[in-house]
Amino acid sequence: MPGRSLTALRAAITAFFALDGLIFAGWVVRIPDIKHQTHASAGALGLALLGVSAGAVLTMPLTGRLCRRYGSHPVTVVCMVVLALSVALPPLTHSAPALGAVLLLFGAGYGGVNVAFNSAAVDLVAASGRPIMPSFHAAFSLGGMVGAGLGGLVADSLSPTRHLLGLTVIGLLVTAVAGRTLLRCEPPKPPERAPAQAAEAAEAGGGSRRGVVVVFGLVAMCTAYGEGAMADWGALHLQQDLAASAGTAAAGYACFALAMTIGRLTGTTLLARLGRARTVVAGGTVAAAGMLLGALAPSVWAALAGFAVTGLGLANLFPVAVDQAGALAGASGVALASTLGYGGMLLGPPAIGFMADWFSLSTALTSVAALAAVATLLGLATRHAFTDTASPGR
Repeated sequence: MPGRSLTALRAAITAFFALDGLIFAGWVVRIPDIKHQTHASAGALGLALLGVSAGAVLTMPLTGRLCRRYGSHPVTVVCMVVLALSVALPPLTHSAPALGAVLLLFGAGYGGVNVAFNSAAVDLVAASGRPIMPSFHAAFSLGGMVGAGLGGLVADSLSPTRHLLGLTVIGLLVTAVAGRTLLRCEPPKPPERAPAQAAEAAEAGGGSRRGVVVVFGLVAMCTAYGEGAMADWGALHLQQDLAASAGTAAAGYACFALAMTIGRLTGTTLLARLGRARTVVAGGTVAAAGMLLGALAPSVWAALAGFAVTGLGLANLFPVAVDQAGALAGASGVALASTLGYGGMLLGPPAIGFMADWFSLSTALTSVAALAAVATLLGLATRHAFTDTASPGR
């Protein structure tokens, strides 16, 4: 594929990553309003949010098979249409069970599009021969920051119904433009793997190495748990526990997403200076300290600072964990670590809801700090398994 076509394809895939972040953030900043509208308790809301998890978990394996049969590009377009349409449905519900039902569809779109456009991005990374994957994830974080910022600006002037319907319109327009490029372009063919690389990937299937891959997957799960919790519960914590306005509460996820974006954009430099093992240990430590501040701070501004520090700490842990799993076990390692990671992101928010009912929301959010500390310990335990050279296809 010519370089110009690769550039256009990269721009289109980046647009889908950014749009995914925009839509997801637009939804999460209106969760407090939807909770009030449905008269749901924290536990009932947690069960409703489980609909996102269930929809995604049920859809992800199916999406993988659809990508193999029809290609990742058309599947990306279809799943994004489903996601854009379904984000307008939560404000139309008036009970927790109804909310959970529509979130099943939203989760199906979200899980499907994440599998599809990550598959498209993997093909492009392999064909380009450059480690450009972090730029796609930075686009997701940037989209989340913009979505949360816009949500904060319109929270006091637009109802959730109008706000999320506006996101549907934006999503369909961006899909129409970027989707044309995806549908015109065949997925690029990756270069043939060198025999030595193929032998190394086959050798990585041993039991001990698989155990290390599982540990990397657990690191991804611990850190993705924090990202999911911040998305679904950060705004509610600021509004409910610290009496922040709707606009200020929305700024919580914006601070987190901005810090994640900055951390991912500077991640290559950080990895070059510290190496992968030290990046995981330092990032987990910083995230644990930041989340303790964010969850237990007595003021809104201190909590916002804690959210930002948490974003900086978590920014590069998931990409490093998935990268190292791939270095040890090839595509199967990436799949395992990614599955565990997405599991943490999707199942964490409902767990927070149950803990909030048992204790309090601020106490429940300290579990993010606890799991970040676990990721630090796992990084220390496996520090000799990390490599300081780029893995193939990353």
